[in-house]
Amino acid sequence: MEDALNTIIRGDCIAGMNARPEGSVDLAFADPPFNIGYEYDQYEDDLNDDDYLRWADQWLGEIVRVLKDDGTFWLAIGDEFAAEFKVLMQRQHGLICRSWVIWYYTFGVNCKRKFSRSHAHLFHMVKDEERFTFNLDDPAVRVPSARQLVYGDRRANPKGRLPDDTWILRPQDAPDSFQPTEDTWYIPRVNGTFAERKGWHGCQMPEQILGRIIRACSNPGDLVLDPFTGSGTTLAVAKKLERDYLGFELSEQYAARAEERLASIEQGQPLDGSADPLRSVPDTKNGRKLDDKLAAGTPARKRPPRKKSAADATPPKKEANRTLFD
Repeated sequence: MEDALNTIIRGDCIAGMNARPEGSVDLAFADPPFNIGYEYDQYEDDLNDDDYLRWADQWLGEIVRVLKDDGTFWLAIGDEFAAEFKVLMQRQHGLICRSWVIWYYTFGVNCKRKFSRSHAHLFHMVKDEERFTFNLDDPAVRVPSARQLVYGDRRANPKGRLPDDTWILRPQDAPDSFQPTEDTWYIPRVNGTFAERKGWHGCQMPEQILGRIIRACSNPGDLVLDPFTGSGTTLAVAKKLERDYLGFELSEQYAARAEERLASIEQGQPLDGSADPLRSVPDTKNGRKLDDKLAAGTPARKRPPRKKSAADATPPKKEANRTLFD
């Protein structure tokens, strides 16, 4: 197992990572269960909070052990445990937080007694605050600055600019906001009608999110690790971007489907999804309204009836729904 590369190892990620040599991974990305009652086929996502954090402490410890001294770790997590994870990573495992990114998406979780959920947390952590990979000169990481686009200032850095913070209500109506390098990222979730959707995993991470992370924090030939492979997005993007990859997956079904996905792609293949989501949908002013569609004789789309399951009979214990697991 120590020499396994470009594969998915089926089984528990803690035991799997424990068999890996220390300091062998350049970049790790984890999108773990959020402990909110999501129905997996081989994992119970409703642990006691203390048990959940003890389990997280174990797999985080293995990630830190297998990371190189100049390695990088990214964590995707929801609101429920974001603060606990940040404290755990910093104080218990000695990681250093370079960025706390907010991923903002449309088609968020509809809530009835609070504002609808439309974001997730992405923690960018490193082992050494001085030595780590961050490819600032990669054209896919940097964007043109206002000095270049608006003011035509000759002093502008031709490579573009670095991130800044942004708050906004609807990204399509503010095209200058939510740029690729800002720490509030706008990329739509992978929904059921999207061509990118694989259809067999309920929570699929967009390839463009992983593309930004892998381009910025690793180099071709580096090893990218995902302890919770799920639909295989991390590994698929790593392969397309010419990185080595290694995944762990508890579910035989998920692992088999992810392996099929990997076998169907080639190195250098473009990433799925729009690289510029702000221009992939109309803004409010130019959008097509329901009244206009009806006047033109176009019937409104009707969603087919959903098959009921046992979950419909019992209200969920927690209001938040799972939106990420890769």
